Amino acid sequence: MTGRSTARRAPLVAVLAALLLGGCSTVPSSSPTVRITQAAAPPAGAVGIEPPAPVPGATPEEVVRGFIDANASTVRNHPVARQYLTEEAAETWRDSDGLTVISGDYAPVRTEPGVVEVTAAEVGTVDERGSFTVGTGEVYNKDFTLTDESGEWRISDPPDGLLMLEPDFARTYEPVDAYFIDQSGTRVVPDPRYLVEGGAQPNTLVERLLDGPSPQIAAGVLNPLTGAKLRSTVSTSGRSATVDLSFPADVDDATLQAASAQLVWSLDQLDLTSVEVLRDGQDLGLPDVPGQQRVDDWQQYDPDVVPADAVGHYVADGALRRASDGSAAPGPAGAGVYRLGSAAVSVDGRTSALGLTVGVSTSASASGAPATLYAGQYGGELVPALTGASFTEPTTAGTRAEVWTVRDGAEVIRLPGGGAPQTVSAPTLPGLGRATTFQLSPDGLRAAVVFDGPEGGQLYVGTVVRAEDAVSVRDLRSVTPSIRQVVDVAWRNAGSLLLLAGDPSTGRTVPYEVSVDGWGLTELTTAGLPAQPTAVAAAPGRQPLVSAGGTLWQLPGGNWVTAVRGAEPLPGGAPFYPM
Repeated sequence: MTGRSTARRAPLVAVLAALLLGGCSTVPSSSPTVRITQAAAPPAGAVGIEPPAPVPGATPEEVVRGFIDANASTVRNHPVARQYLTEEAAETWRDSDGLTVISGDYAPVRTEPGVVEVTAAEVGTVDERGSFTVGTGEVYNKDFTLTDESGEWRISDPPDGLLMLEPDFARTYEPVDAYFIDQSGTRVVPDPRYLVEGGAQPNTLVERLLDGPSPQIAAGVLNPLTGAKLRSTVSTSGRSATVDLSFPADVDDATLQAASAQLVWSLDQLDLTSVEVLRDGQDLGLPDVPGQQRVDDWQQYDPDVVPADAVGHYVADGALRRASDGSAAPGPAGAGVYRLGSAAVSVDGRTSALGLTVGVSTSASASGAPATLYAGQYGGELVPALTGASFTEPTTAGTRAEVWTVRDGAEVIRLPGGGAPQTVSAPTLPGLGRATTFQLSPDGLRAAVVFDGPEGGQLYVGTVVRAEDAVSVRDLRSVTPSIRQVVDVAWRNAGSLLLLAGDPSTGRTVPYEVSVDGWGLTELTTAGLPAQPTAVAAAPGRQPLVSAGGTLWQLPGGNWVTAVRGAEPLPGGAPFYPM
């Protein structure tokens, strides 16, 4: 999908901007991770592996274990799980109050007669909308009280919501993105949800869209489906879906277009390649929009589009170079005039041409400042824009001609093309430590930040919120709390990250991949690397790049190979992809 058009529709942007103003107001490293939704109400008749009912004479420990196993049932209201409860508890237990996911190696231990303590690593929680929050690394601990009811042990105080083992959760739930619209009105933005596998997924996913975005990104996105309601269950036939909605009476064509794109991109993940969107049972009647809509009809909203000519770049001996062949970038930056240590380049969304270029030089400036931020057009002269004690490697997003960085570990700086540097409000950032890495997601909605703490670097993800007169970074939250030696991070696409972090068991730095919400933490190979990696670059549809042993390497498959395949390693570091 990286070759999709990036055409923009100015009237739609204006309408969506008005919509925004009107509506403003631990995963353990040893276990694989997954994704969630639909926790509140599994579909009737869902197919799954049903756990057994209680056996006569079961011990308290066996009853508690059976209850937890039965929480993985996909049958509505969890009738088998209720059989492990007292009659009163079975009547009052609320199984729709979200999910708590714990490690599969939990231990139920009887601590006194009629009390069983469950101890486990808390993987994370899922709210009623299906949004996952990674565990903080705390231990899950719960005392279950059991009473003798008609000669059998039964639980009298079950926790509300579902308590599921990680393997059961991974088997039962599937990760799916609910897509919303970014504030520029030009891209769909992934909002991870978790859906029970089965035929109810299309209807559940549309319901999640109607419910709105998760709290983590709500302030940074638009929802064209606000106020809409489903008139009937989403129907499917083969690879086609029909969504019949009622919209607010004053809805305009631009909002209907954006809502259509949102629905089509979301349902496409469920292998529904065409979607008919109806309004009160009738065709939408939008000009140039077919009755059966496909992703190709809304390719301008591609969340992961990257221009074909945006090849990887890096820095060697102070000069900006291309990773595709090791050649120097045009202009003074490619000649090493500015003695750059890192750089970033934005891409013009209309022409796909490389544009605003920003580089950091650590050569002492005329004012004596240790670091200088240079800015200008790609291939042209760069001029000093800012000085400071330090700057993080600059970063760009694909939706705006601007470059961001963090000065002196605490001040987030935004440099728009043709404008003056601006300080971005990030109220929670200083309290988390010194920021050593700051990277924008391809859609510009999220920021990944590495903070240097007492035990090493920790990775946080926040939301970029744009108002008429201000830009801010909010809701910074840890997404890999089990890893405390992060040295660098990059966005593989709008919904997942690559990071380099120390592995305490080996004492080496290794690459990982993880979802934006912290689920699915997976260690990647280091095979082929000559030394430990120190910097990473990534982009949608591009092969990851790392700097290792002072040379560049890419990952096209199972092993790392030289950046130019079949050639000697390119000396250099600070790799990046223009956005």
